Amino acid sequence: MTAIARMTDTSQIMPAAPSQIPALGDQLRWVERMADDDRKRKGNPGDPAGPSTAVITKTKPQTKRPNMYRVLILNDDYTPMEFVVHVIERFFGKDHEAATRIMLHVHHHGIGECGTFTYEVAETKVTQVMDFARKHQHPLQCVMEKK
Repeated sequence: MTAIARMTDTSQIMPAAPSQIPALGDQLRWVERMADDDRKRKGNPGDPAGPSTAVITKTKPQTKRPNMYRVLILNDDYTPMEFVVHVIERFFGKDHEAATRIMLHVHHHGIGECGTFTYEVAETKVTQVMDFARKHQHPLQCVMEKK
């Protein structure tokens, strides 16, 4: 209901009892307040956005890089060096020279890094290496650690 329509409805403007009739200035302020309320609800006529237009902002989610894990091979006294080279070539995609270098590092230092991967990939590689070593009856150990 607009402010003009409210003005014609005397039950809303004028109280029922004559002693409660407000002064003319109070009535005008009341009408102006109702008109302001209508304008707020409907929007300004000169406003290009209109009364029911809303601005929706799409925020781009901030993603963080996943934690990386190092896959390590541990030295033992029983697994043949050639088998370790084969494992590194097969499961970590290293060429023969790089695989030999990693195997010698493991042999001399007791531990060597084969690669750095996300958690799921590192876990899969560790499982594959361990299963392959058990299948071929070697005690080769492979572990992962957070980088």
